[in-house]
Amino acid sequence: MIQNRRFQTNTPHIRKNEQISAPEVRLLDEKGNNLGIVKTAEAIKKAREAGLDLIEISGKAVPPVARIMDHGKYLYQQEKKDKDAKKKQETGSVMKGVRIGMQTSEHDTGIKAGLVDKFLKKGYKVRVELIMKGREKALQDMGNKKVEDFLSALSEEHEVEQGPKKSPRGIYFIIRKR
Repeated sequence: MIQNRRFQTNTPHIRKNEQISAPEVRLLDEKGNNLGIVKTAEAIKKAREAGLDLIEISGKAVPPVARIMDHGKYLYQQEKKDKDAKKKQETGSVMKGVRIGMQTSEHDTGIKAGLVDKFLKKGYKVRVELIMKGREKALQDMGNKKVEDFLSALSEEHEVEQGPKKSPRGIYFIIRKR
C-alpha cells in the first residue's frame, strides 16, 4: 500500500486518555503538583471530572509521567517551545560580518559600531574585519589601536570571543553579546 506523505506529520505522537497503556502513572495536576502514583483508570477519571485530558508527558520514565491538562493547550505549548528553541539555535550559529579600513573616518567607524550594536542586540555573533592594504600591513600597532578604538565605540555589552588575529587581509576578531 502506498502512503501519501502529504498527510504525515513530523510531530511525535502524544498519548492521551485511553491511549496510555501503562497500568500506573505518576500523576501531575493542572498546576503541576505531584499527586503521586495512581492507576491509569483512576487518573483518567480525575481528568474527566475536571473536564480535561490525561496526557503522557514522559513515557520512558517508570512509571510514566502523566498530567491533567487540555490537549490543545499542551500541543500549543510544545509548538511554542520548539519554535523558541529553533530561533535561539539560528541566532547563535549565524555570524554577521562588518568590515572597516585603516582609512575609515571616525564618523563612519561610529556608524559601523552602531550596526554591530544592532546585531549584538539581536543575539548574533559579529566578525569585525580591519582591512589593511599594501604597506598598511606593516603598521600592526596602528591596526591594534584602530581595533581598540572600535571596541570602545560599541555601546552594547560585548565579549571578545576570538581576540584580534592576523589574516591575509589584515586583522579580524569575533565578538558576541555578554
